[in-house]
Amino acid sequence: MIPAYQDILSVNGVDGFKTGDLVVRTPIDGTVLARLSAQTPAQVMSAVKKSQSAFLSWRVIPAPVRGELIRLWGEELRQEKENLGKLITLECGKILSEGRGEVQEMIDICDFAVGLSRQLYGLTIASERPGHHMRETWQPLGTVGVITAFNFPAAVWAWNTALAIICGNPVIWKPSEKTPLTALSCARIFDRAIKRFRENGHAVPDHLSQVIIGGADAGQVLVDHPNVPLISATGSTRMGRIVGECVARRLGKSLLELGGNNAMVVTPTADLDMAVRAILFGAVGTAGQRCTTLRRLIVHRSIKTKLISALKKAYRSIRVGSPLNPQTLVGPLIDAGSYKNMQGALKKATQSGGKILSGGDPVIVKGCEKGAYVRPALVDMPHQADIVCHETFAPILYILTYDTLDQAIEIQNDVPQGLSSCIFTRDIREAEFFLSSAGSDCGIANVNIGPSGAEIGGAFGGEKDTGGGRESGSDSWKAYMRRQTQTVNYSSALPLAQGVVFDL
Repeated sequence: MIPAYQDILSVNGVDGFKTGDLVVRTPIDGTVLARLSAQTPAQVMSAVKKSQSAFLSWRVIPAPVRGELIRLWGEELRQEKENLGKLITLECGKILSEGRGEVQEMIDICDFAVGLSRQLYGLTIASERPGHHMRETWQPLGTVGVITAFNFPAAVWAWNTALAIICGNPVIWKPSEKTPLTALSCARIFDRAIKRFRENGHAVPDHLSQVIIGGADAGQVLVDHPNVPLISATGSTRMGRIVGECVARRLGKSLLELGGNNAMVVTPTADLDMAVRAILFGAVGTAGQRCTTLRRLIVHRSIKTKLISALKKAYRSIRVGSPLNPQTLVGPLIDAGSYKNMQGALKKATQSGGKILSGGDPVIVKGCEKGAYVRPALVDMPHQADIVCHETFAPILYILTYDTLDQAIEIQNDVPQGLSSCIFTRDIREAEFFLSSAGSDCGIANVNIGPSGAEIGGAFGGEKDTGGGRESGSDSWKAYMRRQTQTVNYSSALPLAQGVVFDL
């Protein structure tokens, strides 16, 4: 093993995994980082049983006290930001600043959840019956199953877990089989927070947060289990359909964060220098492997030539290489399969009349020859072909042309996905129309900001094939609780609602 890799594993406490049938490789150069044993269905069932036991104790702990555990977790994450960020980079291939940024998202959601632990508000409702009052309250839901993807191997779990814990629920996490080491390191950090919480005199049950290692079969046990009332799953639309149908079959709840096919509309009044910078990060950040990656650029015909010229120049300056190198802007794709999918998409695009303006070719990185490195691609498309409507998880940016704003919005909305969107304009009428009910149909809509890099203060998620789920921000905590309507009669009479008389 390369000494630098060993150091990262050691400092994160995940260097002792040498046996098992699950092989973990770094996308940087294909080096084997660990061998893990996948958990059996019986072991997953046992984890659910333990989680149910933890729920019975945790649900009665006052929410502000539960928030104290999350505050301590945030402190532990602050101390481990650099170490955990490097492990994320090593295991999923995103550059160092993005690895650190992902840990910062975890810290941010902890801060958000701590405040929220004192704001799980219900409602007091006027009753039509004299001597009665009504109220709506929110109660803990039960075990929350969290299934995450490789591209954000820690933050998405944290979004769910911070809210689930303060709402009174235990969590079982099934990470991507491509990034299990990050999950195990995160569990270690969370356990340290639990230890401090206990040392401060607070009771906390065992098995409040568990990690299960395995493939789709392990996740399926969680999805099918009647004692897991909520499944939060992040991944492809195909995966989401399977999860959603299975959970619905048992009348459970699902929170789905699925595919994105995000667009930017660039108008004639746009600040093109700002737009180019936003396009660059949006389209090539995380090697195009974000659900919020910019995949479609819808440009007004009058500025298309000028913008393409600026983009081609900017794309030539992109530094592709090992994500552990601080100078790198684009690391590797997660594996050779992703590279193959990218090449297949480019082939279909050219067959549909597209012209590759830049990129798409492999990059040989010295010392990392087994990594799937590729130069981000710009493709000019004559129309929104089928391949453009399909999300390819790679750095491909399709460029489309429009003449009127109505046409641009029609192109943007005419895809199955509905996650993130944006417009670059200095015309307030264009901006407000884009944000109106007649504008973007996505869950996220931005003005003069790219589609990627959402903050935890706003609800994250989208519509249509994106799944409809919302994580973090606003009132998304309600997904982790059950609503109860309560009526109290403090009179000596027993009037019925709606004026019904039933008198013996």
